[in-house]
Amino acid sequence: MSSIANTHNNDSSGANSGANPESNSDSQNNPQPALRHDLHYDLHSHSTLSDGTLTPEALVRRAHAQGVDVLALTDHDVTDGLAEASATAQELGLRLVPGVEISVTWSGVTFHIVGLNIDIEHAGLQAGLANLRAIRTARGEEIARRLEKHGIEGALAGAQAFAAGPILSRTHFARFLVDAGHAKDMRKVFKKFLVHNRPGYVAGEWATLEEAVGWITAAGGQAVIAHPARYRLSATRLRQFIEAFKECGGASIEVVSGSHSAGEAAGMAQYAKRYELLASCGSDYHGPEQSWQELGRPMPLPEGCVPVWQDWGLEERQQVQQVPQEKATDG
Repeated sequence: MSSIANTHNNDSSGANSGANPESNSDSQNNPQPALRHDLHYDLHSHSTLSDGTLTPEALVRRAHAQGVDVLALTDHDVTDGLAEASATAQELGLRLVPGVEISVTWSGVTFHIVGLNIDIEHAGLQAGLANLRAIRTARGEEIARRLEKHGIEGALAGAQAFAAGPILSRTHFARFLVDAGHAKDMRKVFKKFLVHNRPGYVAGEWATLEEAVGWITAAGGQAVIAHPARYRLSATRLRQFIEAFKECGGASIEVVSGSHSAGEAAGMAQYAKRYELLASCGSDYHGPEQSWQELGRPMPLPEGCVPVWQDWGLEERQQVQQVPQEKATDG
């Protein structure tokens, strides 16, 4: 799975664009397919292998039902869900992009870098992800210790009960805390327990920016800054981060995100143009519980953006069967 999973039939039968369809005696019954240029992309999503609530199979099925043509599964610091997702995508005729979302610490701030079209067998990438998962486990143990000190017992086992994969995240602790009645919903539980200066907050020291971009690039992928408007940086700090990302070999920025407003998307489009970065789009979907972030719902890329998929060749290979025109008959 070193590149986009080709889940459609071979297109070679329609590759000769110079052929005259009228010269084929079977053309009326078997018309040449037309190229399609309106594929629907969602290049940021999560499954139960990290902090999503749908299995990889269920995620792909929902994406297909939502009209997504090209989906990237980008679980946090793990690629274990891609085999199941790929099998389901092939069954449904949806194209799956193998991806990951890597946790990064830069200048004391946590960022996320998405990798698209990665080779999941790359040893360097997998070694780096394994180290990040170990950091997550240690952080989870410390979160539980601090919550227990605050009078909340059983947090580690409770969070692990919500984790179906190898990732233990703050989201799993949040679900445990809501389920145990310590907060009304996920947004409130984070503000009450799991953000800076709250009892369950533990800072993580993740991969460096150079490491994350390097792993992705070495694995044949494209590095993408995930949901850049969500970090609430000053314009100066954001420019500094983008410049550092570009210097490391970063390729793209998530212009359209499920957490971006239209104004924020327009602003990120300007950064993409200024720094000559490719533009990506993704819902950052985690499950049906977050109804404001549906699969395939991101707005189109703003005008003038160069899409991250421009060299993937998908829109040239994707074909739609034309409806045969009936021969005119005497009335």
